Amino acid sequence: MKKNHLWLITALVAGQGIFAQQIQQDSLKVQQLDEVVVSDSKFELKRENSGKTVIKITAEEMQRNQGRTVADIINTKSGIEIAGSRGRDGDVLGVYARGGRGRQVLIIIDGVRVADPSTFSAEYDLRLLSPSTIESIEIIKGAASTLYGTNAVTAVINITTKKSSKKKMAGNFETSVGTNQTAEDQNYNIGSIQNSANVNGTLGKFNYGVDFSNRYKSGLSAAVTPENEEDVFSNYSTNVRFGYQFTERFGVQLYGNQTKFRNEYDASLAEAPNVGENEQQRVGVSSEFDYGKGSVHLNAAYTDYESMANDTFGESTTEGNNWVLDVYHKYVFGEQFHTILGVNYIKDEAIFAEEVDFTIVDPYANVVYVSDFGLNLNAGARLNNHSEYGNHFVYNLNPSYVFDTNKGYIKLMGSYATSYITPNLTQLFGAFGGNPDLEPEENTTIEAGVEFKLNNTLRISTVYFDRSETNAIGYDANFTTINVADEIDANGVEVEATWLPLSNFSVNANYTFTERKGDNAIRIPKHKANVSVWYQFCESTNASLSYAYTGERFDTDFSTFTDVALDPFSILNLSVQHELIKNKLNVFVNADNLLNEDYRELLGFTTRGRNFRVGLSLNL
Repeated sequence: MKKNHLWLITALVAGQGIFAQQIQQDSLKVQQLDEVVVSDSKFELKRENSGKTVIKITAEEMQRNQGRTVADIINTKSGIEIAGSRGRDGDVLGVYARGGRGRQVLIIIDGVRVADPSTFSAEYDLRLLSPSTIESIEIIKGAASTLYGTNAVTAVINITTKKSSKKKMAGNFETSVGTNQTAEDQNYNIGSIQNSANVNGTLGKFNYGVDFSNRYKSGLSAAVTPENEEDVFSNYSTNVRFGYQFTERFGVQLYGNQTKFRNEYDASLAEAPNVGENEQQRVGVSSEFDYGKGSVHLNAAYTDYESMANDTFGESTTEGNNWVLDVYHKYVFGEQFHTILGVNYIKDEAIFAEEVDFTIVDPYANVVYVSDFGLNLNAGARLNNHSEYGNHFVYNLNPSYVFDTNKGYIKLMGSYATSYITPNLTQLFGAFGGNPDLEPEENTTIEAGVEFKLNNTLRISTVYFDRSETNAIGYDANFTTINVADEIDANGVEVEATWLPLSNFSVNANYTFTERKGDNAIRIPKHKANVSVWYQFCESTNASLSYAYTGERFDTDFSTFTDVALDPFSILNLSVQHELIKNKLNVFVNADNLLNEDYRELLGFTTRGRNFRVGLSLNL
């Protein structure tokens, strides 16, 4: 698509709204400032009763970011840096939160931990997720192992998928095309295609849903090379779910997922195929029995992972699977004490030279006290039982106090929590340096903060965090995995603000300062900031403009094993959405990296320049 055509579409869609009549949307204020949060307690509590500054990405925000990836959306939040999210689709994504490494972040989908046990880091690949299937995302930062177990050290990303419509049949269909180009090569060729389709509904006590999505990206090279040949990425995902509500208090949901992606990449031997293929298959069940002030919940899933690579080193295949079962009982005493008793079971399996596995069985308890005079207290404990190293105990204490004002509140928050990371199968039993005598990594996190809310139009929060990391897993001189004696410390400040001066205008901003000591702290910016402005021109048209600043950070040049400083950079993005038919047909235009900033995100990897995307979404 030619450059002038894309600019013309942007101008036409935006122009329809600029000259239209403004409307009032009071629901926006309620939704953004009077949120109910779940992740830090597993109870639906008002934000003011939470001792954490939970980040909630709502369905409305997901809608305003149509055409962007899950990593793109999460990367705009405070305290988080997703390495590779600004590059070619298919680059390896590492989630760095609060100065931590990727596997210190736990990702949960519909109540179930997801992690690939066959990989070197055992992280979950965010490329497997389709934004069209997601209803909302909650992010809690800091130690959360008492509720969520291993890897919940620096953050928990809790993803909830879309539920079935109450109508007998409903559907959503989305398609978009766009460019996929660098700052230097602005050719404006179509290099990106995305599609999704979803059909769902409710027939009496029975509900169902089926969805399919795919992404195709071409035009960019994975690495910066003299040839700059294109590396193609394609992703296909299918989800099926069925549910039955036996009674008003008891229901069961069954679901299945299959996701495949094919990724071309660059390696030391250019003539090699350099192709990777990944497949994930998951089946699961969730159930809830409600009996008034109490309820019993079950979330269970089996996931199979398979990765195949054909590159410089020949053909290789890794296989792994895991079983996850989480059963817990919730009970409310006197509307003030919200209690949870649960047990979590995990079994990770992988095939190396032979089949290896470990199991985890963790009982846990948590209580939230919500007083009628401003005091809130969240406390819990967990006994980790691992088949290889035995027992490990973690706990948390998270008090907060709310001072009501005539026009809002001031909340003081504090937290002291311990967390852990179990050694993964590669570290325990891998062919290169495996050590079955490893102990879990340990973390202790202290937080203190304040949150201010005024007149349902302004909310500002500031949090200081300090985390010490001990028993980290590294390598000795013989490249055998060991628990390193050195201590790593990470501390920083996060500032978040939401301002709604008008019912059709909002501003969201955040700033993060992070400092990590004890190692080279690669890919972690010391300073990071985001500002997003949203405006509803009229009932049918809205637009958002976002600015992202990423400060200086270091990356490792593995050809010389030296650390290289990467320059700061800024990116400006624009999105415009317009309803052609109310609640039915929506068109959108995205302009990413609007100023065509030329920068390096990761050493040696390609980054995207100015790119445009045009799409439509149809609801039936």
